[in-house]
Amino acid sequence: MKQSYTITKSQFSEFLIKQNSLDTFGFHEWVFYRGMFFNDLHAWWGGGGVRCNPHEGLDFCFYRDRDGLVLGLDAKTKIPLMYEGKIVLIHDDFLGKSIYVSHDMHDGNMNILHTIYGHTVPLNTLHTEKTLSEGEIIATISDAGMKKNIHPHVHVTVAWLPESFAYEKLNWEVLCNPHIATLCNPLEFINCKYRAV
Repeated sequence: MKQSYTITKSQFSEFLIKQNSLDTFGFHEWVFYRGMFFNDLHAWWGGGGVRCNPHEGLDFCFYRDRDGLVLGLDAKTKIPLMYEGKIVLIHDDFLGKSIYVSHDMHDGNMNILHTIYGHTVPLNTLHTEKTLSEGEIIATISDAGMKKNIHPHVHVTVAWLPESFAYEKLNWEVLCNPHIATLCNPLEFINCKYRAV
């Protein structure tokens, strides 16, 4: 039987807003369209359609200002770390690089919390085994999506992985295997004001 665990919600949203000066543009709330949420089967980019697999995380892409105008993040957007942690893997994804971070948070069942940031351009100083503080910048958003008619965004995944898991075997296919990883709704870990559209 799984033991309960208590994890303080991350200020990832606040870090993302402040590090990119979105508050100077009158940031009001994040805007998430159908397809951007965890476990959604709809594709929000291009012509839409149905995904092959449920969405593994949450896509931060659009926000509304105080005047009601919807604006988007761009390839200069800095991506902060959700919690203090250690970089354990960086590999290619279909829009950039995915960065995997291990956090010293355990669920009592030999699993450790990980956050994954997809579609990024990691900082030149970023490397595996590097330990970073909560809110520290790890990357910017990749602009490769513009070539595929996908607006620049950062994909955030939260997952419990076995403490003994070999990171060199980790990839998106492994993350989607429920016998290995337990995916979580990032909104349960991130404090943020948002509107579903």
